[in-house]
Amino acid sequence: MHPNALLDLSTELLRAVLKLDAPADGVVSAFFRKHKALGQRERHTLAETVYTVLRQRPVLQHLAQSGSGPTERRLAILAWQGSASFLRGALSPKELEWLDQVAQIDRETLAPKLRHNLPEWLAEPLMARLGEAEFWALAASMNEGAPLDLRANVLKAKREEVQQALKQAGIAAEPTPFSPIGLRVEGKPALAKLEVFSSGAVEVQDEGSQLLALMLAPKRGEMVVDFCAGAGGKTLALGAAMRNTGRLYAFDVSGHRLDNLKPRLARSGLSNVHPAQIAHERDERVKRLTGKIDRVLVDAPCSGLGTLRRNPDLKWRQSPQAVQELQEKQRAILDSAARLLKPGGRLVYATCSLLEAENEAIAEAFGAAHPDFIKLDAAEVLQKAQVERAGELVEGGCLRLWPHRHRTDGFFAAVWERKA
Repeated sequence: MHPNALLDLSTELLRAVLKLDAPADGVVSAFFRKHKALGQRERHTLAETVYTVLRQRPVLQHLAQSGSGPTERRLAILAWQGSASFLRGALSPKELEWLDQVAQIDRETLAPKLRHNLPEWLAEPLMARLGEAEFWALAASMNEGAPLDLRANVLKAKREEVQQALKQAGIAAEPTPFSPIGLRVEGKPALAKLEVFSSGAVEVQDEGSQLLALMLAPKRGEMVVDFCAGAGGKTLALGAAMRNTGRLYAFDVSGHRLDNLKPRLARSGLSNVHPAQIAHERDERVKRLTGKIDRVLVDAPCSGLGTLRRNPDLKWRQSPQAVQELQEKQRAILDSAARLLKPGGRLVYATCSLLEAENEAIAEAFGAAHPDFIKLDAAEVLQKAQVERAGELVEGGCLRLWPHRHRTDGFFAAVWERKA
């Protein structure tokens, strides 16, 4: 494809994504469906350029002010993730001169908000929690892409066997540092066509998400509920841990998300999973299980701000008001989920948020309102689940994962046991 044509397409795609009225990954996928002739390398350049703009929007908008022509074109030029010589072939002499001038600017001399590239309402509580040095390490990690984490399906293969199968396909995978069932792959290799993937021996799942399933630690023959199952990554990990015995209910308010679970479920070989769409947390289907369940995982709807390496648009699409509304929902869901547990049953509340408002604040309020639930120490729970270096993952008795410390998405989890 001619350099001009690809730069024009990236300008068009950026214009659509920067409206911020829909998740960026969906907008990018729809754009690629419309432009079927694009090759793999061209798609990679377009997608990564867009994600770079989303990660670094404040600084790039600041630098783009000095240029001329459409703003989206200037942003695409500054964020370009393809070949530099290819890009230069698409630029006018005036644009080339401007790009070289911008390259001379030392970004370390710019204002803090142009260096951390986070909205102030998010930067302030993170700076207060982490302190100066760690905050900047977190901000830097958020501007990088995430590695690809995989989970060995223990029903079908050991981690070492999956690692060997990937190696034979030319894909280098290293064991994850904490999860005993995880593998980490750098880059984005095409897995879908591999036999090890189509057979269900391996599933894509962030290491942090694997740790949540390990914390719930379901046993053979138990009754277990994944309360906000979504597309079912944790559901599949729980079903495998149960060795395909007992009953595992996958509840979600979104039928569309549960539909995405179906092909994954078919590959996994699990027959103990029962997906069910519910209208809300007090649905009759939920009420019928009151006091009957051994373990409940609540991976609550949240701001998703722990996943900014994958979903950088979230920091511009979320707001303090949205977080406040989510807190009400989180409290209501956790209360309803707790009613399902038998005496002696285990409850895990988790989010992929970095904010105390969605994490510790919700867990503390629940603990205060439910004296019949005893908080367990997450480090002990993780150690029992054979998690490596469990102590490094825990703050204040809760799981607390940070992208800059642990190379996972940002996760929080608190765990309780109902008094016998």
